Amino acid sequence: MIIDRSNILDIVNKTNTKPDKDYGQNFLLVPEICSDIVSALEIDQKESVLEIGPGLGSLTHFLSNSKNLTVCDIDNRMISFLKITYPELNFIENDIRKVDVSSYEKIIGNLPYNITTELVTYLLINAKKCKRMVLMCQQEAFSRFFDVSGGNYGPASVLIHLLGTPKKLMTVKPGSFYPAPKCNSLVFSFEFDQKVNREEAIKVYMFAKSMFLNRRKTIYNNLKNYLQNSERATHILNTLSISNMLRPEEISPNMYVKLYEASK
Repeated sequence: MIIDRSNILDIVNKTNTKPDKDYGQNFLLVPEICSDIVSALEIDQKESVLEIGPGLGSLTHFLSNSKNLTVCDIDNRMISFLKITYPELNFIENDIRKVDVSSYEKIIGNLPYNITTELVTYLLINAKKCKRMVLMCQQEAFSRFFDVSGGNYGPASVLIHLLGTPKKLMTVKPGSFYPAPKCNSLVFSFEFDQKVNREEAIKVYMFAKSMFLNRRKTIYNNLKNYLQNSERATHILNTLSISNMLRPEEISPNMYVKLYEASK
């Protein structure tokens, strides 16, 4: 079933599926945009696909031809509606952060804005077979993954850049949703680099988290606290030609790899 402006209010009223603010629900109402988002996932019919937070099925309609599609939503109302509309699909009624995502090869979803960073990080770490993700988030949140320096740069961005390549696909205006959010949304793709050692990348991410514990402190102070050894911290930074006055957001993902290796 296509979800658009002509039927959204009727569906919401008849099925008691009014968007829940606690779940960050905003239903996408432009079929053309939905189709483009799904096309960007580049699905092979043999691949296992996971859709996160389908709501009333704006994207699900265009995904429903996939032979191995699983739809996950924490909201029982949405799952109940979709089971009637798409009885042939696989359904999980749960918080996605509690779901085993290790077997899915493609992942798509309109992410709840209040847990975007946590959820993307969860997928990066746990979606072990995933080749590609296409996700929508609040436009401002994307900088936490895309930036490699500055105030929005952090451990999540280190992880995503070590595991693959994020790419902006499109901006979606508030008027494309019901209800309209207060900001633009951004759709991005993420291609996993299949040659990367995921376990090592995750170790670097955990190390970077330690370095970002005190963003206002210099990399020297954070490394010194991590190692519990000021002389060794000085030696490592000098060896890598890193100024001890730099702050965590001024260290690139690749340099975090070198810092981690030297700090073992």
